[in-house]
Amino acid sequence: MEMVQHFRSMARNNAWSNYRLHKACAGLTEEEFNRKRVSFFPSLPLTMLHILEVDWLYLDQLEATPTDRDAMDYNLPYRMLAELTPAQQAMDLRLIAYCERLTAQTIDAPVVIRRADGYRPVNPASAVLSHLFVHQIHHRGQVHAMLAGASVPPPQLDEFFLIEDQPLRAPDLAALELP
Repeated sequence: MEMVQHFRSMARNNAWSNYRLHKACAGLTEEEFNRKRVSFFPSLPLTMLHILEVDWLYLDQLEATPTDRDAMDYNLPYRMLAELTPAQQAMDLRLIAYCERLTAQTIDAPVVIRRADGYRPVNPASAVLSHLFVHQIHHRGQVHAMLAGASVPPPQLDEFFLIEDQPLRAPDLAALELP
């Protein structure tokens, strides 16, 4: 699989994985969703909000979107799952659209990373995307682990790429209506 197609597949996997986690969290009571848990960010909403914040941060930079937001200082208002889910879905669609626009010529375009300390390293888009996908997987794993201690079982998140997994993910992908 060539790199551009790989990133397009990863963007769709990202949307599918987020959909499954948000769908599972929707089965929790508000109290259980907000309960303090053991993780880097000590609750489901804080971890899920961090995923959204970092998606936003890197997509702004990949798209060179002018913004007045500082790195990791977004003060996003999405604290309730009913607010967080549509915001994450919109971000997932934005990431898919970005990856759909990638070409062999743009995949390594320089991306300036704006850091809060003023440092402005330049990385190829492929490295930024790779980092973003690893970041998402890392923190979704934390959400998954926190759900293991909740009343809703954590969803399967690794049935996406293999041919034999296609029937397993088809209902979710149909519900997502991805482009």
